[in-house]
Amino acid sequence: MTRYLISFGTHAMDHIPDEEMPDVAKASYAVVQEAVSAGVWVFGAGRESQRASVVAIDGMVTDGPYPETKEVIGGFCVVDVSSREEALEWAAKTAVACRCAQEVRELLPDPPEITAMLRRADGRRPTVTS
Repeated sequence: MTRYLISFGTHAMDHIPDEEMPDVAKASYAVVQEAVSAGVWVFGAGRESQRASVVAIDGMVTDGPYPETKEVIGGFCVVDVSSREEALEWAAKTAVACRCAQEVRELLPDPPEITAMLRRADGRRPTVTS
């Protein structure tokens, strides 16, 4: 299985009127439930619209990009699926529910050292749900 990041930009949902947001939320929760039931859901969240803090290697903290920056992710989920085609199918379901286009990126697998750490920690590869 391979993990994929499915995401949309910070302003991707700006076209949706406030009164329709409860319907969008309901539709997106239905996709999450479907992914959970299918055993492919790893994690997902929306991102708070705020400036990022950037921590340098020397520990110095500076303000990052402002929320208006187009490259910032507005929301995302991670699915663990058998193929890119399956990830694209979940992205399509998410796009319909959220009423905005979704980007799909393959995530690198954990190196064996991290997999071993996780197994030692609790005997299984953990999954996080929101």
